[in-house]
Amino acid sequence: MTASNCISITYSDPTTSSRDLFKLGIMVLLWGLSWPAMKICLHSISPLWLATLRFGSAALCLFLFTGIRGELKFPARQDIPIIASVSLLQMMAFTALGLIAMTKIGAGQAALLAYTTPLWVSLITVVVLRRPLERSQLYAVIAGLLGIVVVFSPSLFNGQLAAIIGDIMLLAAALCWSIVIVHVKQHKWHSSPLMLAPWQMLLSALPLMLIALITEGIPHITWNTELVSLLVFIGPLATCFCFVISLAVGRRIHPVSMSVATLGVPVIGLFSSILFLNESITLAIAVGVVLILCSLVGILISPAKTGVSRYNFE
Repeated sequence: MTASNCISITYSDPTTSSRDLFKLGIMVLLWGLSWPAMKICLHSISPLWLATLRFGSAALCLFLFTGIRGELKFPARQDIPIIASVSLLQMMAFTALGLIAMTKIGAGQAALLAYTTPLWVSLITVVVLRRPLERSQLYAVIAGLLGIVVVFSPSLFNGQLAAIIGDIMLLAAALCWSIVIVHVKQHKWHSSPLMLAPWQMLLSALPLMLIALITEGIPHITWNTELVSLLVFIGPLATCFCFVISLAVGRRIHPVSMSVATLGVPVIGLFSSILFLNESITLAIAVGVVLILCSLVGILISPAKTGVSRYNFE
């Protein structure tokens, strides 16, 4: 397959239908609610086994979905690097680090730090791709870094080592996702993202299962209706279903608008954790939320003003 067979991934129309906005809202809501849901599941399942069940169930659903649509095919050889990148960094590493971190800190704070991804993408483009930031983006990056410091400060001042480790793991998870975003931007697609998705989730689930067996042993899970319901929500719904929505809606919505909309995920994750898990919002978290969200909005909107988006897949 030559370069002429590459797939172009673009958005199609600057106007957004109410139906697409509704789907986007559902996706953001489900992703946000998945954070407290995962925190609850961690009371019954270890982090690596929970990650395995999440992507294993999502992979099964996607294999069925693409098979019914007649789109289930082996991936092109040229797409193997992006399969490995998404599987091992965005799915396996991001999720495993996030779940382990949530055994040390609250789900709301975890969602906030995990979604600092655009901040690290901006830094990667400067350091690795040698692309300068606009002044507004530079200010946004500084605000984001200050927000992270504010969120970290209670753990640092109180010497809470477990919480510090959890915060660092979440920033590492965000960095893994950022690397994938940059890779996706540079990759020339030979298969559609939907065709690759079940293979990516399978490739993330299998190593997770192997590592879980080695480090945690065979799981001893006390099954009940609540746990099964939460696992169905986390895997088939919040992972598989939302992935399909993001692909469908993402083709018709400007990528910057899509990225800004997903900033609702950590906000929903934070407040739903307060509602369902009785987590408290401290002054440090409140100030950190404002600084980080303002930073991310600034980073994402600045390119749109010039008609350029570093998150547009072309």
